Amino acid sequence: MGPVVRVVTVAGWLVLGLAVLALVLSAVFGWQEFTFLGWVLLAAVVAAAFFLVGRSSYGVLIELNPRRVVVGDRAMGRMVVTNTGPRRLAPTRMELPVGRGLAEFQLPAMEPKQEQEELFQVPTNRRAVIVAGPAESIRGDQLGLLRRAVKWADPVELFVHPKTVRLASSAAGLVRDLEGQVSQKITNNDLAFHALRPYVPGDDRRYVHWRTSARIGQLMVRQFQETRRSQIIIVLPTSAQFYASEDEFELAVSCAASIAGQVIRDGTQLDVVSESGLWRTRTVVSMLDSSCRLEYGHNGGFAGLRELVRERTKRLAAPSVVVTLGGANLGPADIRTVHTVFGPDTNHLGVVVEAGAQPRLGSVGGMLMLTVGRLEDLPPLFRGLAS
Repeated sequence: MGPVVRVVTVAGWLVLGLAVLALVLSAVFGWQEFTFLGWVLLAAVVAAAFFLVGRSSYGVLIELNPRRVVVGDRAMGRMVVTNTGPRRLAPTRMELPVGRGLAEFQLPAMEPKQEQEELFQVPTNRRAVIVAGPAESIRGDQLGLLRRAVKWADPVELFVHPKTVRLASSAAGLVRDLEGQVSQKITNNDLAFHALRPYVPGDDRRYVHWRTSARIGQLMVRQFQETRRSQIIIVLPTSAQFYASEDEFELAVSCAASIAGQVIRDGTQLDVVSESGLWRTRTVVSMLDSSCRLEYGHNGGFAGLRELVRERTKRLAAPSVVVTLGGANLGPADIRTVHTVFGPDTNHLGVVVEAGAQPRLGSVGGMLMLTVGRLEDLPPLFRGLAS
């Protein structure tokens, strides 16, 4: 019964219900008019079933060109339908979901091996991952009582990247000669020699200091001070509590993607965290693809910003710099809660995105704070950081 039930539309169920009601009333009250009406409605449903008879053999190819665009750029789609069967196919309708919309194409009768090409435009006015497909051929009657849909192609994704700007090199002044600096943390394997200690089982024998061991008659191994390596973490919450509007959130995404893009180009180790998880940051393109999947208002079940950062960064290396971005509702107190998650060797930068605000560079409680009103404000503000 499952496939049979699925082909009946809302209008079909309404007609069937009216037919049954009319026949019941005619049986109870003996009204011949209702008998006639009931059988006419049932006959309409039976007649509609004949429109579902038949098999189609289509080959459908969906292409999007290009597969990645920036917000506002033009993106076109192409659907090629081929009759892969041995017989002539009757005209039919093909539906193609594109994002939240639906494109409909009326296909003519097609001979074996004949192709039909259809073009469509993809809306790119918002950052998103737009899915085109799967394509469905539709069989049904003119009254819309019955409808049979057959899927023919897998969906294809179009990435609409946020707008970004280029920043100054060297992570825009975020990392100031951190690479190679020595910290106070002691480790068993590094470059900066610290001291000798007695050997314990499990130590790497490559670090045994044989001359001292021979002199005192006890195995001694080298200890080292850990060498700091540049590591940046960018925190971008998606919870609506940190933003005055969705447009403000989109501006914050653009700012985060701009900073992350420059850090990746500089070759500095980078992680970007949000409620949905870690972004892919192997390349600039993969980072921008990840930014497309962010959903405004998603809080991931975290009670606050500190819980988000603690959970998402607990398996990451200790950062040298943490950049926290948010909207007008992100205050210094929120950024300080992020500060408490990391050690004293970590530098912190807060970026508050407030639509229409004057760009500002300041310091609150020892933390650098940027206020960004437009995306174009970001490069000069970061040049100020580097100076």
